[in-house]
Amino acid sequence: MAPGFPECESSLVRRAWTKAERRVVVSGLFGRLLIAIEPLICTVVFGALTIGLIFFPLPAGTSPQQHRDAAVVLAPIFGLAASAFLIYAIAVLVPPVRALLHTFSPIYIVDGYLRYRRPDRHTDVDSNGYIAVLNEDRRTIAEWPSVGDSEIPESLRPAMIEFSVHGGIHRIDGRSTGVLPESLPTPGGIGANLPRL
Repeated sequence: MAPGFPECESSLVRRAWTKAERRVVVSGLFGRLLIAIEPLICTVVFGALTIGLIFFPLPAGTSPQQHRDAAVVLAPIFGLAASAFLIYAIAVLVPPVRALLHTFSPIYIVDGYLRYRRPDRHTDVDSNGYIAVLNEDRRTIAEWPSVGDSEIPESLRPAMIEFSVHGGIHRIDGRSTGVLPESLPTPGGIGANLPRL
């Protein structure tokens, strides 16, 4: 983001996310939730085994020493497995939950300029340059890295742009950039939030 964005944010035209736009993000969240069900079930199973070994006695005929040995050896293994599955489930769910929370921030509308610039020495390896939104005075409001196979040529052109701080550019002159699909995707995600050129 451009350093001056917080100062100029109050002067920008904004709108709320539409129900259709938010529905696409919620669909992505449910798709990821389907993926996270398996590690959550494994967390419950291994957690129950851990608790069972620690707090419940073994079947009749086993000595307290055998119970203690089983708890000392197996409980940590099952506890680590439960923790690993829980961490994996959380890692799967964090990005779509964050995306859903971002839908409660505004979408900004700027009648200004769209600037493309080549990569510089700080550019990530998979980025082919930068795309920026400029206001009517040609001051940079926000800038994002772009992803693509070919390098972006330097250019500046007038445009009507809709963007969100975390999602990037949603529309240019009324046409979707693909950040949010026009129709609901199959369960599993909403795709990359970086414009592809």
